[in-house]
Amino acid sequence: MKTGLTLPQYGEHATKENIIQLATMAEQERFDSLWVFERLLWPINPQTPYPGSPDGRQSTSLQNVFAPIETLTFVAAKTDKIGLGTSVIDMLFHNPVILGRQFATLDVLSQGRCICGLGIGWSKDEYMASNIPFENRGARADEFLEALTRIWTDDIVEFKGRYYNIPASKIGPKPIQKPRIPIYLGGFSPNTFSRIAKYADGWLPVAAGSLEFVANGIKTLKDKEEKENRHLETTTAIFPEIKESSKEEGASRTLFSGTIDDVGSDLRKIKEMGVNHMIFGIIDPDLDRVIDTAKQLSKFTQ
Repeated sequence: MKTGLTLPQYGEHATKENIIQLATMAEQERFDSLWVFERLLWPINPQTPYPGSPDGRQSTSLQNVFAPIETLTFVAAKTDKIGLGTSVIDMLFHNPVILGRQFATLDVLSQGRCICGLGIGWSKDEYMASNIPFENRGARADEFLEALTRIWTDDIVEFKGRYYNIPASKIGPKPIQKPRIPIYLGGFSPNTFSRIAKYADGWLPVAAGSLEFVANGIKTLKDKEEKENRHLETTTAIFPEIKESSKEEGASRTLFSGTIDDVGSDLRKIKEMGVNHMIFGIIDPDLDRVIDTAKQLSKFTQ
């Protein structure tokens, strides 16, 4: 199993120095990848509950988030071999030509190290700020992915759809990776897996709460593999919470929390399900401790 780390791109510890330090340390320790995500804004009165927390409120650390592709392009100049991925960019907030050229530029400047992780978003506030309707997200995403693939592969790009139109044009640069940059999609609806089978290379979920939904998703992905005669992979992000003891008195242990061995046990289970690539989102201002924790956890994925 491959392993990667999230970069310190948000909150008070998101600095140029910290990003460079973690990126270079991760490459020196031979991790496979570095990852960033996208957050457009932190609404004062949100229209949509945040799915990443029990009470639906976003952490105030998300008020300060570095732009993802710009961050990875900066990191590309400071590293040589490590993969550079987005987990995830909400594609519908962008124009496919502009986003396609940004990813292709990153792929060229990094010498073919780009990994394209995309989602369709959940925040009505971010849709409003992007001037994109919240409705028909799935159909719009299908068109976006088809257009993106043509931008990366066709010599003369032409696209006529319901939501996106590209006049016959030359669009460059083209990615170094052939036939295109690998695409992974977040989400867990049945339509997500159909979209993966048709347009992408794999699934990119966040594992939290229960491993059951990851197991069910991988099973669905395997069914799609057989039906479409394609090889599809699963890259999973986790946010471990390392503690000195397994659980507090009177409380049950939550997934990917507890001692290193507790979290390692969860990692072994998710590896057995068929996950190909694990992203560790370790939140700690001490970057040496981040690397040390990730190295300890990586032993359970070998």
